[in-house]
Parts: sequence; C-alpha cells; structure tokens
Amino acid sequence: MNIAIDISQSIYKGTGVATYTRNLVKSLLEIDTENVYTLFGSTLRRQEELLEFIGSLPKAKAFTAKLSLLPPTILDFLWNQLHIFSIDRFVGKQDLVHTSDWTEPPSRVPKITTIHDLIVYKYPGSLPNSIIEIQKRKLAWVEKECQAVIADSESTKKDIVSFLQIPEKRIHVVYLGVDAIFYPQKIDSVLNLKRRFGIKKNYLLCVGTREPRKNLQRVIDAFKELNLPDYQLVIVGNPGWGTKIKSTSNCVIAGNVSNQDLAVFYSGATCFVYPSLYEGFGLPVLEAMSCGTPVVTSNRGSSAEITGERSVVVEPEVVEDIARGIRIVLNWSAMDRKKMISQAIKHAKKFTWKKTAQNTIQVYKSVIK
Repeated sequence: MNIAIDISQSIYKGTGVATYTRNLVKSLLEIDTENVYTLFGSTLRRQEELLEFIGSLPKAKAFTAKLSLLPPTILDFLWNQLHIFSIDRFVGKQDLVHTSDWTEPPSRVPKITTIHDLIVYKYPGSLPNSIIEIQKRKLAWVEKECQAVIADSESTKKDIVSFLQIPEKRIHVVYLGVDAIFYPQKIDSVLNLKRRFGIKKNYLLCVGTREPRKNLQRVIDAFKELNLPDYQLVIVGNPGWGTKIKSTSNCVIAGNVSNQDLAVFYSGATCFVYPSLYEGFGLPVLEAMSCGTPVVTSNRGSSAEITGERSVVVEPEVVEDIARGIRIVLNWSAMDRKKMISQAIKHAKKFTWKKTAQNTIQVYKSVIK
C-alpha cells in the first residue's frame, strides 16, 4: 500500500498530539516492511521544526516527504470550510490517507483519522472558541468521509459514537505507547534536577498544559488543605490558556521541560497527581507509572481505564477527594508502596509504540480490504 500521513502537528512539542504523531510515524518506519509512506505537512513559520522531525526518522526505510508553506488557518479555510483542493494533487497517487487532528482534506482515496478526544463537545469551556470551531468543522467531514476512525481508548470510542453518531464498526481502539526514556532514574539525577529547579523538599508532581481541563487549581487547593510543610508541589507543562492559577508559596512552576528532565521529575516525585477533568488517553499517567511513581488520577475519561487498579482514583471536581487520594499514597507503608510501584511498572510495559504501530497497520489493511 501507498500511505500518506499528515505530520503537521509533530511540531507542537509538549502536546499529546505531537507525541503521538512523532512516535507513530517513527515506529511505522521501523517495523513496516510492506507499505510505502509519504509524509506531508504544512506550516508557514516552523518549517525548520518539520525538517528536524523528518531528519530524525529512521533511515533504514525509504519514505517521501512533501512540505508546504501554507499556515494552519489557510488550510482550515480551504479544507475544513470550503472543502476544496484534494490532497491527492499534493501527495500523488496513494491507496490511503491518514489525516491529522486539525484538518480534513478531500481525497478520492479512502481516509482514516485519529480522534484523541472530544473535548470540544464534552468540555467546550476549557478551550478557546477558535479551536472549538476548527475542530467541529474537521469532525463534521470525518463523520461524512472517513472510512475508519482510530480512537485512543474505549472511553473516546464511546464519546465518538455518542457525539458524532459514527457506527462502532468504523471505530478502532488503538492504545498509545510510552517512550523508552521513561524509566526509574538514578538518585543523583534527581538531586541534580532538584538543585537546578530550586526544589528543596520532597515533592508532589503535576504535569500538563496550564488550562482548565487539567484541573490544576483544585490540585493546588488540595495541597493547601493537606498542609504538608515537608513537601512542595511541582507543576510541569506549557503556560496554556484560561484563568491564571492561584499558586501557593510551596509551589514550583517548572514550565515546559525536555523528556529527559521529565523522566527525572517523575522518578523523584513522592506522588504524581493527575485529576484531569477529561482525557482521551492521558499519557502522563503511564509515563509516571513507567518511572515508578504512584499515581492519583481521575475517575473521568480514560485515565482509570488506562491505569486499571494500579492507581488511586478520585472525583476530580471535589478538592477534598483529591486531598484524600494524595493522603492515601502518603500513608502507604514501605511494603505497600513497593508493591504498587512494581505492579505499575509491569503494567506500563504493556503499552509500547511498536504495538501502537502494529495495530495501526491492521487498521490500514482493514480499510483497504
């Protein structure tokens, strides 16, 4: 098969969509000995980042890369609104097109897309209006034209059926993987990181873009309620949007960090707190588990589905319940903590990008058949 994949969103590092795009494409090129890939993308000001990603891909398998200088706003207008200019003209003869999270170009060949979540319908208040409008325009064409949809989780699949009325038989659940860089780091690395970021105590960790859906303000409020003088709360992630969080004196805002630093942040944390209001998959919970860090997460979306019984699950809109979850982890005996960490690491190893790629290839084959 000749397969074209939109890699435009690979440039938005620090986001789940970029992590998915980069790792899926890399793994496809590593394991697929049958199919031929054309990678296409478009950006006006960040072409160097697209070229950097393409340059990082495995050289063992040949692929074609085609880039344009049209900005996302123009492509939204051409593809999501007017729905003109077939992608076939740009990528050449293909058997299948795998579209991105952002735009849905017309094509004469079968198309599939990956839907990571349906925040635009479930929690529209957590997104800027511009993003909501673009996503809804894209999803309307997905419903009409895509032969198959890949969902990150069973939770997302249910949302797709509910909000888009796409039949279940067209939806394929393909779990994401965990990057190999996430494993328990050495204590020296943790101590060095703490010095660099001014962390002077044991700490609880939050990871995520600072936006309403990530529920960071309630985590801060729960931390205050617990009154833990021997701990700090560390928040890692992009600035984001929405109401600015009201921090506390014992809170460290680390900002966006490299994956290497992130693995060390996870490894050094006493507890990872991730009571997101909604996740299509929730990579950070698996990354934390891979690093041997106990997880407190939400009973919403896919988080509990992904972690199973290897996390403490809380009601994310109740500050007292988030505090309860953290208190459970802090009160574990050394033996209980060791047991939970061991089970979590073993569980996280089941999620690999190689498996994501293998299952994605099966979706490609099913569509062509």
